[in-house]
Amino acid sequence: MSEIQRSDKELVENYRNGDLASFEILVSRYQAQVYSYIMTLVKDKQLADDVFQDTFVKIIRTIKAGVYKDEGKFLQFAMRISHNLVIDYYRKSNRIPTVESAVEDYNYIDNAPITDPSVEQSMIMDQVHSDLHKMIEYLPIEQREVLRMRIYDDLSFKEIADLTNVSINTALGRMRYALINLRKMMVANHVSLTY
Repeated sequence: MSEIQRSDKELVENYRNGDLASFEILVSRYQAQVYSYIMTLVKDKQLADDVFQDTFVKIIRTIKAGVYKDEGKFLQFAMRISHNLVIDYYRKSNRIPTVESAVEDYNYIDNAPITDPSVEQSMIMDQVHSDLHKMIEYLPIEQREVLRMRIYDDLSFKEIADLTNVSINTALGRMRYALINLRKMMVANHVSLTY
């Protein structure tokens, strides 16, 4: 069987059983998509290189630990890991903002750019995002999966339909119900997406 014909599931299983070449096939199959996704998030080549490497290190650890549950969606799995690593990086780097200046009496408030959100706005925005992520976790798995692929992975509904082995109408329907359910949860929990 040629490399192209081997499924992701088969490659992961072979790698789990010690076949290093199978993992190399997976990497070569998806490296361009994963790297370009990371690059669109961070817009910095060195950081993208680091996150890309960390993504595949984490994938290796997950597979070797026996935690990876293959549902034929290796690409989404890789994208989700890279997305989470980017978020972790920004959380760590932006946790404590610091300002260094040789001029002690410089008025930072009067000279702050108007376009930057205030600390309060940033905190509210972070809380809104946190609330939204928590609510997404309560969606049925099919709706959650389509929502993440569409919003976070920026996949078209045709790509989502192909990857999940459903019709485009089914993918659209799952997205619609995901949004309806999120709106209901927002109303029930008094969550507003405005800040």
